[in-house]
Amino acid sequence: MTKEEKLVVIDSLAEQLNEYPHFYITNIEALNAEQTASLRRKCFESDIKLVVVKNTLLAKALERVEKADADLVKVLEGSTSVMFAHTGKTPAVLIKEFRKTSDKPVLKAAYVEGCVYVGDNQLDTLCNIKSREELIGDIIALLQSPAKNVISALQSNAGQKIAGIVKTLEERN
Repeated sequence: MTKEEKLVVIDSLAEQLNEYPHFYITNIEALNAEQTASLRRKCFESDIKLVVVKNTLLAKALERVEKADADLVKVLEGSTSVMFAHTGKTPAVLIKEFRKTSDKPVLKAAYVEGCVYVGDNQLDTLCNIKSREELIGDIIALLQSPAKNVISALQSNAGQKIAGIVKTLEERN
């Protein structure tokens, strides 16, 4: 690979690192052709971009976009692929589901919601991360709950007061 070709690959990786807010560094080595095709299909269906990369080129791209965390660079050994995603936990869920029938992909590291997670033992943690939209939904639900309780109490009290007024009027007549 010439220097110009390497620069094109680095530029492409840097562009993807900027485009996608979340990425997972994985090892898919030793998957056979059928398993690889299945993984790629599941990635496509889940809006995940799967790219096999050279470690040195990924390291240079990470440096270029200022995401070259020491922990991320340490895992760049052996076979490496990157899963780019718009939703933080989607690749983790896909990996966990895929591993019901295979021992790969293995999670080396992940960059999710601005935090670095290192090691395959972080997979369950990553599966439980809530997206920004889910967190906003939870906050709205929490804020609505007290308001609903107040409205319900007011309606209940208003109903009781009206019943009391009607009863008083009936007694007078």
